[in-house]
Amino acid sequence: MDYAAIVFRTLFFYGLIIIIFRVMGKREIGELSILDLVVFIMIGEMAVVAIEKHDSPLLHTMVPMIVLMALQIILAIISLKSKRVRDLIDGKPIIIINRGKIDEDAMRKQRYNFDDLLTQLREKNIRSIADVEFAILESSGSLSVIEKLKNSSNETKQGDITIPLILDGQIDEENLKRINKTNLWLRQELKKKGYRDIKKISFCSYENGNFFIDLMDEE
Repeated sequence: MDYAAIVFRTLFFYGLIIIIFRVMGKREIGELSILDLVVFIMIGEMAVVAIEKHDSPLLHTMVPMIVLMALQIILAIISLKSKRVRDLIDGKPIIIINRGKIDEDAMRKQRYNFDDLLTQLREKNIRSIADVEFAILESSGSLSVIEKLKNSSNETKQGDITIPLILDGQIDEENLKRINKTNLWLRQELKKKGYRDIKKISFCSYENGNFFIDLMDEE
């Protein structure tokens, strides 16, 4: 009977965990943030304990697992509406190499060393840091790399990267500093284009002298 109970609980929690992860959404599977990882570990540990202690009621494990699922979904909804909450939960992408120049200060803040950088560059088949125009350490821990462009004479030249200046109606002051622009400059340029209310802009970037602006969906 003990073996039958263990088999039943194993299959039951296997199915329950699959349902929970599916309800959480594909993002939870595709890219794990620190919070995602904590929730996944907790749910897995609860399932293991419940299988081992086959004499305990199933509800004692199901309830906290469902509570964690609900909490994760609520935080995901809140983070969609608030960039501040999103940055707090998931963290922000950090530019490690900016226009061919390594930002050692950003690396130190992230406790990210040159061995980490070189390893991730090799994984992307990039042999030399000199070939990199931009390298961005994403909130998931992966490294996104944009290589320098090459012309017909095989010489490298600078490329460009989309740096968001407005996200969800909020101006990103750090990114403005990266392109040597000010808050006042941005507001004046947007007014010239007929955009007076920053809060109505969901996304705005500035690249090669041109703006890309997307307004929030009006309900």
